[in-house]
Amino acid sequence: LQAQTTCSSNFMYGELTDKKTIEKVRQTFDNYESNCFEVLLYKKNRTPVWFYMQIAPIRNEHEKVVLFLCTFKDITLFKQPIEDDSTKGWTKFARLTRALTNSRSVLQQLTPMNKTEVVHKHSRLAEVLQLGSDILPQYKQEAPKTPPHIILHYCAFKTTWDWVILILTFYTAIMVPYNVSFKTKQNNIAWLVLDSVVDVIFLVDIVLNFHTTFVGPGGEVISDPKLIRMNYLKTWFVIDLLSCLPYDIINAFENVDEGISSLFSSLKVVRLLRLGRVARKLDHYLEYGAAVLVLLVCVFGLVAHWLACIWYSIGDYEVIDEVTNTIQIDSWLYQLALSIGTPYRYNTSAGIWEGGPSKDSLYVSSLYFTMTSLTTIGFGNIAPTTDVEKMFSVAMMMVGCKYFNVFIKNYYYWQFSWLQSQIGLK
Repeated sequence: LQAQTTCSSNFMYGELTDKKTIEKVRQTFDNYESNCFEVLLYKKNRTPVWFYMQIAPIRNEHEKVVLFLCTFKDITLFKQPIEDDSTKGWTKFARLTRALTNSRSVLQQLTPMNKTEVVHKHSRLAEVLQLGSDILPQYKQEAPKTPPHIILHYCAFKTTWDWVILILTFYTAIMVPYNVSFKTKQNNIAWLVLDSVVDVIFLVDIVLNFHTTFVGPGGEVISDPKLIRMNYLKTWFVIDLLSCLPYDIINAFENVDEGISSLFSSLKVVRLLRLGRVARKLDHYLEYGAAVLVLLVCVFGLVAHWLACIWYSIGDYEVIDEVTNTIQIDSWLYQLALSIGTPYRYNTSAGIWEGGPSKDSLYVSSLYFTMTSLTTIGFGNIAPTTDVEKMFSVAMMMVGCKYFNVFIKNYYYWQFSWLQSQIGLK
C-alpha cells in the first residue's frame, strides 16, 4: 500500500469484523502507525477466513513513510467452532493441539512492540555499522531460526568481526605491495609476529565463513550448513585460503633460495583480491554522499601507494643492466641518487653495485612523484626519462584524470543533496 495515497480499509474486512477494529485500521493508515488486528476475509466460495493482520510502516532514508507492510496469518482454527463432524473425540483434540503448536510462536512474534521508535533507531544504527551488503530490511522483525553452530551474518559479533577483517585487509593492501616491490625480508621479529597474527585471523575467518548465513537469490536467509559450505567453496574460499598462507615466515629464513623467495613474495599479491570482498561490503555506503567522498580519498591514497611501488620497481629494474653490468644514467633512480648525494658505486672486490638512496627515501620519492602525477601538478624535479617510465607516467595521468572526474562529480552531487536537505526541497 503506497503511503502517498489515501488508504481505505472498506474492502479489507468481512461483515463480522468488529467496527472498532475497522476504525483502528483506518487510523493506523492515516497516522502512519504500527499495529495489529483480527480481521475477517472471505474466499471465492464465501468461506470465512480469520486473519491476524499486522501493519508496519516502511520508512526511507529521510524518515518518510513510503509504503506499508501488511502481514497476514491465518487464525481461523481459533475462531471457528471446533464441534463439527470432522472433529470428534481425539481428532478434535489433535487438531487443536496441532494448531496451538504451529501458531503459538507466530502469534508471539507478531505481537506489537511498545517501543517502536527505539527499535527503529536501533535498526538504522545496525544498518550503518553493518558491512554486509545483504543486510536485513528495516521492517524485518523476526530473527530466522538457525542451528546452534551457525552465525547470523548480521549479528553484532559478525559485524564487529567484519570490521576487524576490513582493517586487516587494508593493512595487507598497504604492506604487501611494499614488501614485494622493495624485496624486504621480515627479519624484524615485531613485524613477523604481527603478520603471523594477521594470517591466523584470516584463517579463523575462513572457519567462520563456513558457519555464517547468507542471503539467497530470493532474499531469504540461508542457514542450512550444507548450502553454506557449498556457497563458500564456490565463491571466496580459494582466494581466502591463498591469502592466509604464511609467506612472510617462509621468506624470513636466511637460507631460502632467492628464486623461491621471489615466488612467495609474488604470491602475496593474491591477498589484494580480498579487496573485492571489501568493495562488495561497502556497497550500501554509496547512498551517503559524505561517505562516498571519504571512500574516494582513501582509494586515492591506496592507488597512489600501489603506483609508487610500481614506479620504484621500474626504476630498480632499469637502473642496472645485468647483462653488461653497467649503470643506466638515464634512470630516475640514478638521477635521484646524484641529487641527494648518495650515488651508486661499483664494488670491484665483491663485483656488485652499492650505494644509492635508502629504501625510506626511495619510497617517499616514489610516493611524491605518483601524487604529483595523479593530481596533474608535476613539478619536474622527479621526471621519467626511459621509454618504460614515460609509458607508465602517461597511464598514471589517465588514471588521475578519471579519478578527479569521479571525485568532482560526487562532490557536487553531495553538495547539492546537502543543500536540498537544508532548504527542504523534495
